[in-house]
Amino acid sequence: MSKLEKYRGIIPAFYACYDEEGNVSPERVRALTQYFIDKGVKGVYVNGSSGECIYQGVEERKLIIENVMAVAKGKLTVINHVACNNTKDSVELARHSESVGVDAIASIPPIYFRLPEYSIAAYWNAISEAAPNTDFVIYNIPQLAGTALTMSLFAEMMKNPRVVAVKNSSMPTQDIQMFKAAGKAAKGEFIVFNGPDEQFVAGRAIGADGGIGGTYGVMPELFLKLNELIISGEKEKAIELQYDINEIIYKMCSSHANMYAVAKEMLRANEGLDIGGVRLPLENLQEMDKVIAKEAAEMVCAAKAKHL
Repeated sequence: MSKLEKYRGIIPAFYACYDEEGNVSPERVRALTQYFIDKGVKGVYVNGSSGECIYQGVEERKLIIENVMAVAKGKLTVINHVACNNTKDSVELARHSESVGVDAIASIPPIYFRLPEYSIAAYWNAISEAAPNTDFVIYNIPQLAGTALTMSLFAEMMKNPRVVAVKNSSMPTQDIQMFKAAGKAAKGEFIVFNGPDEQFVAGRAIGADGGIGGTYGVMPELFLKLNELIISGEKEKAIELQYDINEIIYKMCSSHANMYAVAKEMLRANEGLDIGGVRLPLENLQEMDKVIAKEAAEMVCAAKAKHL
């Protein structure tokens, strides 16, 4: 079996789990980890955008990954996003991640200042060097990070032997093809994850090995089925399911509240899983948003009845 096989498949982005006071809840982190094990997904992507990492401190992020690993115990591939907006904290999280045994660490580029490519490469390599026995995943999300993974920067990062994958959340699916081809040429084997959930079929068709997504968590069965349809070559069924998934996502994004607040309400409704709200300045649910979350939760149930 390929050493990178553990990254091929459906990997939900892990949601932030808070108690009633808005503090990270170890118990709820463990409950969400067990939920993903029970659903049969390939792994989890922890402390990323869906995990609200930009609004959390270093110690909170350590607490989260420690509790994920306490439950995962080899049953899930665990990728921990360690980027902070300074190298020192990112290196500390990378070192800690290796100490608790994650499969890979991941990082966006530093945000706010427009850094030259050699500074971004130095940042990523410093993080990777702090976890010398751990795979490294580049996270390309230019619409939020403000910096795109160019082919010249990608080529520079291919010199790092620990770089095994790109999580590609840019909108053009062509980027997946380009990273896949260049990564394979450089290393023989290379993983590219589809990022935008709404284009999972397109991303897989052009070469993505699987996906990491922020809405997988509320409908893991649907994305697992979608991946099965792609593998079995059932294109028309896959497209039909993708369209139904997209309608759910559009509904989730139609609220006043942040989409992850809606997602957490959907988990309460459909799974009886309470992982709290979202952290300010992200908007929590208002009464009108609860109606939208209920409708989205019902749409998930209807799609499962239709496709599974």
